[in-house]
Amino acid sequence: MKNLKFFSVIAASAMLISSCSTVPLTGRSQLSLVDDQSLQQEANGAYRAFLNDPSTKVVRSGADAQRVKNVGAKIASAINRYMQANGYGAKYNYQYEFNLVESKDINAWCMPGGKVAVFTGLLPVTRDDTGLATVMGHEIAHAIAQHAAERMSQMTAAQVGGEVVGAAAGGRSEGTQQVIGQLYGVGGQLALLNYSRKQETEADRLGLVFMAMAGYNPDNAVLFWERMASAKQGGGAPPEFLSTHPSDATRIAEIKRHLPEARKYYKK
Repeated sequence: MKNLKFFSVIAASAMLISSCSTVPLTGRSQLSLVDDQSLQQEANGAYRAFLNDPSTKVVRSGADAQRVKNVGAKIASAINRYMQANGYGAKYNYQYEFNLVESKDINAWCMPGGKVAVFTGLLPVTRDDTGLATVMGHEIAHAIAQHAAERMSQMTAAQVGGEVVGAAAGGRSEGTQQVIGQLYGVGGQLALLNYSRKQETEADRLGLVFMAMAGYNPDNAVLFWERMASAKQGGGAPPEFLSTHPSDATRIAEIKRHLPEARKYYKK
């Protein structure tokens, strides 16, 4: 039995070491026990359920709704061109969707596979297309970096039992359904995925590049995050959008540090 346990540990360790992928642009190695394609399918179902929920008020028309779709489409198109030009193939050929949702919450999110929601409460802070591009670039970056799959992989690796690891590695439907329930919570509102601070910083960096690729000046991202800091201070408790994120000073300092990289992709 001791030998069996020993070899089980060795086998599990080998799986963890071999089950890694690389984040585009940043080159960071991440744990990848979960099939992101399966996760995308479950996320698509959760997104449909959210939009069709009677308590969800999707803004179907008007200048703001069109702005969300236009800015989102420009960023998605720029990302697709970059991925194709750099040999990433069909892995990141997401079926993007962008919707504006009536809510006072200062919030936005992107599910695996590119399903995006922006809440109207965020628009006074974004103010213009560049501010909106800052937010959407950041949120889409979470999907491109496959942070949800990484989080589930980390959760799986932390659990004891080869069957759990095997289920996640095999990409079984019940595994992906479980993580969608754990991470998002389908209903009138979707909970913000609790990413790690490392993932948030990576999404900021990628988001700057993505907005620059789409023709939005990445230097203006600093102005947006300064406005977000003011909105948080004025409202007392942190907005949900910032609840698990780095401190304002840290975030803005890191964004400034990565601006030279993003500027390389910006064409006026």
